[in-house]
Order: sequence, then structure tokens, then C-alpha cells
Amino acid sequence: MRAILPGKPQARLQAVCTAQWEGLGLVAYISGNGLVILNGPNNLLQTIYHEDCHALLAITIDEVTGKIATASSTEIYVYRPYGKEEGLVKWSLQFIIPRQEQEPEDVALSWGTDEELLIGTNSLRLFQTAADDVEIWSRKLPKSVKLATFSYDASLIASTGRYDRLIKLWRRQSSGADDTRFDYTYLPHPTAVTAIHWRRSHTREQVSNHVLYSICADLKVRIWAAMNPHRVQGLQLWAEIDMQTSIQPRQPNPELPSQDRFAFIIDSQDFSDATATAVKRAKKLRADNALSKEHHALEHLVEIAKSSPDICVVLDRRGHMSAWGLENIGSKARKSTDIFSIAHVENVFLAFSKGATLAARNVQLVTLCGGQTQVPFTLLAHHFDGRIEWLGCRLDKLFDPSPQTERICTKRLWTGHDGSIKKIVRSTSGKAVISRTNDNDALVWRQGYGDNDLGLTLYSSLNCPEHIHRSWLLHEGDFVVILHHHSISLWDARHSPASKVESASFDVEGQLTCLVQLPEASLNTMVVHLATVTTRKKGVVWTVWLPPDSHGIPKVQDSSTHVPRLKEFCTFDLDIKDPLAFMLPIDPAGSATWTSSSLDTFAKDIAISYTSEGKLRSWTAALNADESAVEWFVTSTVDTGVDKPSLASASSTRKAALVDAFKTGLSIWDMRSGQLEHNDQYGDVNIIQDLDWSSTPDDQALLAVGFPHKVLILAQMRYDYLSTGPAWAPIREIYIKGSTPHPIGDSTWLGSGNLLIGAGNQLFVYDKIVDSSDDMVSDLEIPVHKRERLNLFDLVTYLNGPLPLFHPQFLSQCILAGKLLQVQQIIRNLHKALRFFTDEDELDSFVSLSPDDFITHIQVNSHVGKQEMKPNYINSVDEELEVDLEDVATSLNDCLTKVSIPQLSSQEQMHLADMVECVSTVEKHRRSMDDNAIRYLLFFRQHMIRTSQVPSHRADITYREIIWAFHSDSQDIIVDLVSRQFQGRMLWEHAKECGIFMWMTDLTALRAQFEVIARNEYTKTDEKNPVDCSLYYLALRKKNVLVGLWRMAGWNREQASTQRLLSNNFQESRWKTAALKNAYALLGKRRFGYAAAFFLLAGNLQDAVNVCLHQLRDLQLAIAVSRVYEGDDGLVLRRLLEDKVLPQAASEGNRWLATWAFWMLGRRDMAVRSLISPIHTLLDRGQAPNMEAKSYLANDPALVVLYKQLRGKTLQTLKGASRVSPKDEWEFVIQNARLYDRMGCDLLALDLVCNWEFLVQPKELPSKEEPPDPRKLLRRRSSLVVDDLSSPKSPTEMKSGLGRAPPQKVFEEPEANSLLDNFGF
Repeated sequence: MRAILPGKPQARLQAVCTAQWEGLGLVAYISGNGLVILNGPNNLLQTIYHEDCHALLAITIDEVTGKIATASSTEIYVYRPYGKEEGLVKWSLQFIIPRQEQEPEDVALSWGTDEELLIGTNSLRLFQTAADDVEIWSRKLPKSVKLATFSYDASLIASTGRYDRLIKLWRRQSSGADDTRFDYTYLPHPTAVTAIHWRRSHTREQVSNHVLYSICADLKVRIWAAMNPHRVQGLQLWAEIDMQTSIQPRQPNPELPSQDRFAFIIDSQDFSDATATAVKRAKKLRADNALSKEHHALEHLVEIAKSSPDICVVLDRRGHMSAWGLENIGSKARKSTDIFSIAHVENVFLAFSKGATLAARNVQLVTLCGGQTQVPFTLLAHHFDGRIEWLGCRLDKLFDPSPQTERICTKRLWTGHDGSIKKIVRSTSGKAVISRTNDNDALVWRQGYGDNDLGLTLYSSLNCPEHIHRSWLLHEGDFVVILHHHSISLWDARHSPASKVESASFDVEGQLTCLVQLPEASLNTMVVHLATVTTRKKGVVWTVWLPPDSHGIPKVQDSSTHVPRLKEFCTFDLDIKDPLAFMLPIDPAGSATWTSSSLDTFAKDIAISYTSEGKLRSWTAALNADESAVEWFVTSTVDTGVDKPSLASASSTRKAALVDAFKTGLSIWDMRSGQLEHNDQYGDVNIIQDLDWSSTPDDQALLAVGFPHKVLILAQMRYDYLSTGPAWAPIREIYIKGSTPHPIGDSTWLGSGNLLIGAGNQLFVYDKIVDSSDDMVSDLEIPVHKRERLNLFDLVTYLNGPLPLFHPQFLSQCILAGKLLQVQQIIRNLHKALRFFTDEDELDSFVSLSPDDFITHIQVNSHVGKQEMKPNYINSVDEELEVDLEDVATSLNDCLTKVSIPQLSSQEQMHLADMVECVSTVEKHRRSMDDNAIRYLLFFRQHMIRTSQVPSHRADITYREIIWAFHSDSQDIIVDLVSRQFQGRMLWEHAKECGIFMWMTDLTALRAQFEVIARNEYTKTDEKNPVDCSLYYLALRKKNVLVGLWRMAGWNREQASTQRLLSNNFQESRWKTAALKNAYALLGKRRFGYAAAFFLLAGNLQDAVNVCLHQLRDLQLAIAVSRVYEGDDGLVLRRLLEDKVLPQAASEGNRWLATWAFWMLGRRDMAVRSLISPIHTLLDRGQAPNMEAKSYLANDPALVVLYKQLRGKTLQTLKGASRVSPKDEWEFVIQNARLYDRMGCDLLALDLVCNWEFLVQPKELPSKEEPPDPRKLLRRRSSLVVDDLSSPKSPTEMKSGLGRAPPQKVFEEPEANSLLDNFGF
């Protein structure tokens, strides 16, 4: 549903018309140079703009063909309908009829039969428009026509001129393209004729009696009929109704006299149809027992309709109405009963304007009956002050003689601009907006309430003689401040039109950028401060005093404050070095402007600025009334790297959006953390021209991105680090091209969450309701029951906010945080809750757990007994604990296949089942694995399950899981379980997928596993090609094995030459050269893997690694070959880590890869620091981070778990942690708490901030000669801190923490029925 403000109607007699065409009740009117076509109060069919004319003057619709004709000062436009059969009716231009020279501006249009179009100016011209514009009759007139209209059968024409008291009645003598003739007579009136109306008959072909109604300036309705058809005059005066005397108020009020009268005619045919509709409605209500058997008003209506009278209704401005029935019209002997009173009632109120000019007080009433309108009888009131009122009523209620409080109701009020809308500005609360055009005409609107909350009410109009540069609404539109190029003005908009109260000139260097309201110490104040800033970083502040009786401000005794005033407060300079490209106010998104006691980063942002280099700054300010000064403070700075941004916008929720120089790329930033949350390109055809922010009541952000003909609404979503889901997603797309061809001028959010769009001279209000069948909503995987009726706020709240404890993402983060026992308890409690669960039941999101169960610090040792590992809440007596977790998991997964959990989508429920299975399986082996091995295996298992479900999306495991396995002391078990996943046939693609050659630390086991890969690569095909395994065996320095394999490859045509080459001694330079030549030849043939093998044969490891990196694009293969060939102490590996891995990690912001590389290089202190500090700051030649490095995905909250684990592991890591300042560590912890909160894991955020232990800071600063003892930094003394500061160690030695390699663990092959076999791989 949407509300429409189609534009301001022209103040002309023929500006509005209605018609019933093939079941459609059409309303068309002209607004500026636009033609507006509707068939309901909120249903806009089409808007057609005439770019070649300034304004349209008249409009008419043909009820037979549906054609529409409009007129400008120079041309007549004829439109024909199409698409009715397809259910989408539109109108297209058929042809244009040029107007004659020296014609007056006034024009009258009317449709006749057979697509005839009558055009009246200073002549009457009749055109046949069936195929082309053929003029078939014309007649010059002595006076310009004001009104000219055909009778219902087109045999008569009634015309009159401006201020003319004669109606000229034209009678058709003959018809045809070649011989069309009319003669005429006069219908005299005592005063000027103001309106004429022909009665509609049952059929257009046979009109037995022509009836013409005329209204004069003497406030009388005259009825003309053919009482004597043989008379020359044709129509004679049958009767007249005095509108002045027909309304006699029961209680006259001399203080409020109402001399104005308005009348409209309900033709007998329309009255009969409306009465029949009322009877049908009453029968339906009686059948539903919603209506009493006695309905006197309906009986009264039916009694009137029996004689099929015409109805003449007369109104005044005070709500009085009289209705008269007219029957036997045209009878030679009129009886006194032929005109009878139907009703004299009160409380029939229209939205009459107050204080308008005499011309603007005029109201034209037009009826519309039947069709597809929602009510059986519709009245349109065309107010000449620029409004059309759609009034709905029931005739039985309208004509009910008994007292009624409301007989007629306003369904919609159509008004607006008559020029193209350029800018829309909302008030702070969004309850009022001001829209302005290119001609500096502005309208102030207020949002409706209750059932009318979609609509906007016109509050005031403002016509400014100077250019409007910026505007600001105060007190919900009571006052408007307008910034011009060299002055500022204050306008009082409490009445319409608004009046200028005061203005002040100023002179400031630079181009004006914005007008922004500064924070005040109190919200309830009569003093407001506004500021402007220029591109030269200079600004001016003004003080605005508002009267105490405006918008909720209490009155005071000081009468000097009753008059609004404006005065300059101070000037200022912004203290920044960068040149300022632009500055604009923060989108308030419903929050009020306020100030804190101190000027710091916690203060509310009021403005945002950006430079040409893409540096964003958010600003707040504080006023110093004593010194007449203002202090500006930068609350946050983000270097986005976007060059020459064209557009920016920021929200009070500290989100900012930036558009690139080409206006096709959009990036969304979190101003608190400086993180990139969204980056997208929309293509050259989609030019971004507007950004508007809104937020839900719980501060979840919404962004409306405006394009020329559509608005795309983006909603923030939970962070998802496991599946790297998007942080923002489109949830709605609004296209306006079907309603108007004009591009969007501007848009803004209203306080209720409705979106207001201005296009051309029209305003569209779109509500918050989301179409659940839309593909965008379907892609969000919302639970089925949530889709019944969603609004934007409900949808965004669901996509954000706390997760239920059994959500797969929450369980995954609990496992990463080391809370496996809590996960197990969640699974048990969920199983208990689902055993007897039905669709009508509510499922507790906490599954009977409390927040304390997650906040309590629990030390878990993998080598203690099961009972000792239970936290306090598990020690409670519960029969569920007696059941083995494997049985619980099996039963729970069976429930998940039968029951739909209300809080989860079907996809999330599938992931939950996978998680339950993984946790159950890992629990069997927890006694023999450490926590890091559990983390790796759980997510490796999930990775393999999801890969099997979607094979096309197969990818490698992330560096996060590789790091868990790298720091595990149970690697032998992990290797065995991973090998079993691939049925003992692990190929290189499998090894790369699981990252095994990055996380294995025992070089002997590493080389053994690499040899397994070599064997499997050799045997992976039936032909057993030695080429497939050459790189692996040569990396292992096992050339002889490769020679033996070639000896068996008799089918290969390269066997003989390869055997001869391999039989040589490659320690000799000549054979090294031969191997190198073969390697380069293979590169030319794009056999890259084989070429790398020949580089190894020549002893050139560096070139082999380069081939793996640049040609094969396989970093893991390069690392594996380096480690296998020369160990972890080799120069090539070190160069690879320093020159390739670390710069890549810095460029991508990949902290997992950086900490692994530093650890491999023997820099454990740097490995710890890289988890907190920006990676490029730790490198000697750090590469500037790209856009990917600034993404929120670079700051995984699991990093805080790894940091806490590594920090106290060795003296080197303690030393590295001591290099991190307490402020940086505090920001790191708070940032990760925010990330947990954004992920929906609020309990983990609470646990983090409650249980985090900072390092102990030395009381005295140590000297350079005596650095502090790292062991004194820990709050708890630990004997497990390894001393690795005495001498540099190789990565292998450092991994063990000793100077020698650790003894290898002996792994025994398990039994067939072992628990290991049941891991499910």
C-alpha cells in the first residue's frame, strides 16, 4: 500500500474529469505540465509529462473509447489507451492537434460520439480522431468560450463564454465527415453562468429527453428541458432551485455567516446504481448479523429511488446540506411534487480553505459512481487553492434524516507541487518534511496519525524570492530556516502561506556546504543554534529564538520572547589540515540532537565531512555561551581510500555511506571501528544520486539508495565470519517508472518508517510492509511463519539482534570460545524441549539456561575426569545427563527432520543438525585431543558436509581453522582423521583443501605425508603417469623412486628421453643447465607443474616456488615444496614468507595468515602483535592495505581467543603482548565485544568483557638496559611459560618450545570398532 500526492491541480473549470470506462472508474486531472490518471484514492495508473509546454489548461475523457484529450496554450494532445486486456492499462500519444494562431488561452474540450472531439476557443472546431485529426466542422465565435460540452448523445452542444449570461445551444442538423452542420439558439440567464451539466441517460444512442443543468452567479440552479420540442428554442426552463434559501440552518450563527453555496447533480442512472449497491451491502450485513433488521435510512433511500429522480445537492461551508429530488423533468405541466425535499441535514464537512483569496475559495464538485472504487458513491471536491478531495460516503447515510456525526469522510487529499521537486528535507523526528522545486517554491508537510499515518497533510506553503540553498525545519515545521548564498532567513509556517520573520546577511569565504543544528544542553528550549560550514573550513553560527507558544514549549511571562528572532552568534574555523570537499548533517534517523557533559567520542555526531582522498570524519560540537564561541570535535576518522567521492551520507547510528567518483560504486562503513561493511558496484546504467538513512527502534540501520527511476533499500545484517555472509543485503526495490516517467528528484524517510519519494511534481509514500514473495526476501531465509506479514522494522530486527542459543552461529562461536560443555548442554536442553513440541508451542530461546552459565569462568582440562569438567549448572540432577550425548544427538536430529523450529529457517535447521552431529562425534575423542584440535575437526567436518551438499562451491578451509590445527598438540590424531575423510587416498587437492602442509609442524611426519601425496598422485589414474608425481618426489629428493616409476611407463612416448635425462648426475653444472632448459621449455608449453619439477631437478628451489606462486597460483604448494625440500630453516621459505605471505596478509588484512607467517619466521612476539595491530605497521616495507583489508571480515572475534591463548604461552609472546599498549588492548577487547554483539552473540560479548584479564603494567618504567621480566606481566603465575628468549630458534624448535625436537608420539592403529572409526568421515 502507498499514498500518493499526485501534484497540485490547476485552478481551472476543466482541470478535473471523471469517467466510467469498461468497468474502471477513472479520475484524471492536470497539474502543471503533467497529466495524472488514477482509478482510486491510492491507485495511480499513469503520469504523462509534456516537456514542451509550461502548463496544461483543460482535460476530458471519452467514456466510450477511454481516450483522453488535454490542451496547452499551443497544442491539443490526444491519447489512446492500451493494455486493458493484459490488466495493465496505459495511455500513449495518438497525435497532436496544433492550435490556431491568435487564439486566447482559454480552451474547452468535450468528446462526442464516434471519437469526435470538440475544441472551443474563440471558435468551435469539431475533429474526427478515429484514425487521424480530421476537422469536420468549425464556427467562429464573437466571444471566447469558457465552457463547451456535448450532450450525452452528442446531438446538442452547450457553450458559454467568460462572464456570459447566455448559453448558446447548438443543435446538430446533419452528421458526417463531409457534411456536419449545427444551428443554435440561446438560453438566457439573469447573471453570468458559472457551470453547466448534461444529464446522463441509460444509453448513449437513445436519449428521449435532454436535460441541462446550469448554475449562475445568482446562486440558483436552473433545469432546462424540451417541454415543447416544436419551439425554436429547443430547451425551455423547467424549474429552478434557489441555493441560498434551500439551506436554512436550525441554529443560525450570525458570527459565522455562510453565503457561499456549492451544488452538484446526481443523475438518475447513477442514483439508481448507488441505491442498488447500498441494498446489496445491507443484505450481506444482515446475513452476517452485522445489521439490524430495521434500517430506516436505507428504506428512506429505496423509497426515493422508486421514481428514479435526479438529485440536486446543495452545500455550504458550515456543514449544512439540502438535497432535492427532481422527477418528471420536461413534463409540460409541472406538478408541485415534481421537486421534493429529500433531506436537510448537518455535519457534511468538506476541507474548505480558510483565509484564501476569492478565486481560491471556489470549489467544483464532481461525482463518480460505480466502477472499481471502494465505495458505491464518490464525490470529488476540486478546491481552486490547489487541492482535490476524494470523499467517500454511503447515500443512505448521507440522506439519513436522523442526526449523524459524520456523513461523509475524506479518503484522500490530492495536492502538491506544480513544478519538479528538487529536494526533500525532514525534521529531526521525521514527523514533518519540506519539499522544494527548482523555482524555489516550498511546501511543508506533516505526517498523519492513526489510520492516516501513510498520508501527508499539507501544513504550509512558502514562496521564496531568493535561491534556496539549504533549509532546516524547527518544531515539526512550525518554523523554517532557509540558507541563501549570502543571507539566512527565518520563516513562520504556522499559517499558509508562510511569512518571512527575519533575515540576516553574512560574508564567509568558500562555498557553502550545509546547514546543521548544533546540540543544546536541553531539549525543551526556545533557543536553537544553526551553523553553516564552507569548503574553506570556515563557518557561521546563528541563534534562533522561538516563541513559547509553539510546539510544546511552555509559555513564559516575558513578552519579548513571543516574536521569533534570528541573530548571528559567532564565526569559527575548523582545525583540520586536509582540504574539505564537503560537509553535511547527520541523518538523525529518529534521534534527537543532544549534548553530553564532556566533548569526547561518546558525544552524539551532528555532521560528517569528507575529503577528495576519501577521508571521512564525523563531528560533534559544543556551544560556549559565555564566550560566544563553538568548539568542534572529531569523534571518528576513517580513511576509506575512495578517490574523489561524489556523494556521502551518515546516520546517527555511526554508519556512513560513500559513493565513488563515477556514481556507480557504494561502500558502507562503520565509523566506530573504521570497518568496511559493504562494497558494491551497480553498473554504468545505475547512477546513484541519493542516500537516506533510517533505523529501527533498537538502532538497526536501513539505507535507501536512490537511482533515477528506483530506490533500493539495504538492511544491515548480522556479521557471519564462518560462511563470510554479507553484512548488508537488499530487502526491497521500489520502481516508480510504471507510475511516472519523470526521474526521482529526492527521497527521505519519515519518522514512522515510511519512505517518501519525490519525482516530477509528485510525492509517493511507500509503507513499511514487505512483500514476502519477493526474491530478495526469499533469499534471506526467513522462517516460514515470519513471512505472514512483515514490515521493514520487523524484518531488520529479525536479521539482527540476539540469536537463540541453539542457532548454528551461536553454537559455532561458543565452540571457538572454548565453551564446548555449554554447547553440549544446549543440545541436551533443546532435545528435551523438542520431544513433545507442537507448532502451537513457544520455544524458549535460552532453552532453560541463564546468562550466568556463559559468563562464569570455567577452567576445562582435557585430561581430568568427566565429572570434574562439568560446570555448576550440569551438576544439577537431571535425567537427561544419564543419556549418552550420541543418543541425544541422534534423537535430536530425528526431531529436527520432523519439527520446524520457529526461530530458524530451513537452511539454519539443516546446519543445526550438522552441528549436533559434529559435536556428538567430537565428544567421543575429547579425552585424547586438545581444544585446538577439537576446534579444527569440528569446522573441518562442517566444511566437508557443506561441500558435499553443494559440490559446485567447493573451496579450501580457511586460515582460521589452519591456525587452530597449527597450535594443536594432537596433530597426529588430526592427520589420521583427516586422512580417513579421503579414504586414505589423499591427493594434493585434498591436502590443499584441509591445509595440512601449513599446520603440520613435525618435519618428519610432514615429509612422510608428502610422500603419501606423491604415491596417490601417481596412482590416481589407471595409466599411472610419472609426470603427475614428479614434483612431489623431486621435492622429497627421491629421484631414484621417480626413475623406477619411469621405467614402468612404457606406454609414455617420453619414457626413453626422460630416463636418459634422469640417469645423469645433476650435481654437475651441464646437467643442471639441461634441466633448466627443459624447465623453461615446459613453461612455454604451459606444463607448469612439470616445469617446477625440473627446476627442482636442477636444484633451483626458488624458481620452482615462483612457478607454484605465479603460474599455478598455489601458495600452499609453494610452502609445502619449500618445507619438504629444505626444512623450516631454509632461506627460500624465509624469503617466501617475508616477500609474499606477509605482504599478502597485510594487503588483505588477513591476521590469521600473518600470525602463522610470523610464527614460522621465529617472531612469536610479532605473531601476537599481528592479532591486534595493523599488519602493515609491523612490516619494514608494509604495503598499503586495500579495500579488502578494511573489511569487517579481517577482524574475526575468534582472534581474541587466539590472542588470549598465545599471549602467555612463551616469553616471546609475552614480550610481544607487552608491546601492545593497554589502550590498544582495551579497544581490541571492546571491538571484539561489539563484533559478538553484531553477530547476535551477546552472551559471549558479556563473557568477554567480564572475564578478560589485562596484563599487569610495571609500577616503574624499566630502563633500556633492563627490560621488564615478561613473566611478571601475568596476573596468575604459570610454570608452563616457555623460555624462548635465550637464543634464536628455528621454527621447528620454537614450535616445541625446547632446543631439541620433541619425541614423536607413537600412534597405534585403532580397532575396527574403535570410536575413531565412528567419526563419520
